[in-house]
Amino acid sequence: MEIQTENGIKEALKFIEAGDPVKAQQITTSLFETELECPELSYTNRCSFFWIETAKRLQELTDPYEAGIQLLAEWKNFQIFLSRDSFVYEPACTSFRIGFFKTALKHYQKLIQDSEAGGQNHLKDPRRKTEILRNAGICWKKLGNFEDAKNCLSEANRISPNMAPVLAELADCYALCGEERFAKVLFREAFFINADSIDIDFLDSELIKCLISKTIEKGYNGKVLKYWIPVFGVLGGIFNIRRELSSQEVCRLRQNIYAMESESKDPSCKNEVLTPQLLNSYFWLVDHYVLTHENPTKINEVLLKIKVLDPAVHQQYIK
Repeated sequence: MEIQTENGIKEALKFIEAGDPVKAQQITTSLFETELECPELSYTNRCSFFWIETAKRLQELTDPYEAGIQLLAEWKNFQIFLSRDSFVYEPACTSFRIGFFKTALKHYQKLIQDSEAGGQNHLKDPRRKTEILRNAGICWKKLGNFEDAKNCLSEANRISPNMAPVLAELADCYALCGEERFAKVLFREAFFINADSIDIDFLDSELIKCLISKTIEKGYNGKVLKYWIPVFGVLGGIFNIRRELSSQEVCRLRQNIYAMESESKDPSCKNEVLTPQLLNSYFWLVDHYVLTHENPTKINEVLLKIKVLDPAVHQQYIK
């Protein structure tokens, strides 16, 4: 790469971080006149083009909430776009991440500031406010500001306690800060409450990414993948921190197990989802019996159910 090209790319990436992909592409286009076969330049130019198209779509949105949602959705599309290229230019990836999430965060901060000023906006609805704070937390996390991310996510959890998407993001922040014990507890809670509602595309910590990768290696993908993540989390010793359940939680857990067992007897039921849900519920019930020093007979009854449901999982679980 020529010095002129290298310096030009650095300048283009500064505009990307500032949220100006048009100016960035003007620079990269001019650099092609002197160096056509530079992969770093081509990579940066393609990324600029993608964001310019995204920006055009965003111009039609006047609502900051809708614009923020659209940007987070476009980030997923951007990752798919990048995955098609075997060559990866990390400086460009970093700059685009910063530019994307800085831009999205501005929309969410405007909503929060308007609310604090008494404005009429989406924060009147507790569920919408929770979503906005969660998304702001994702933006802060992607920008490397984990403390502000945790503050947003903690506030979201205060407003709407025990929502799986919020707990999962909060767990991710703790893991990224090196507080793995808190992360493991929250991840396990989140995947137990509602695995399907967790957006795993935004999770960044090695703790959860390794677990997701190992689950994919087992042959699971799509919607089913999320339900198997907590199963392999337990089997792999990652979700290894137990907590006592309240009497209400135990009652609800047993009711859910009974309902799932009844459903599993229906020939038309979708066992690919039901099986990991049942396994995870059995794990929680065993933990409850162990922590409350329940009669070993009850534990053995649940272990037998696990063995009948999935002998391979049972073998790993009792090791």
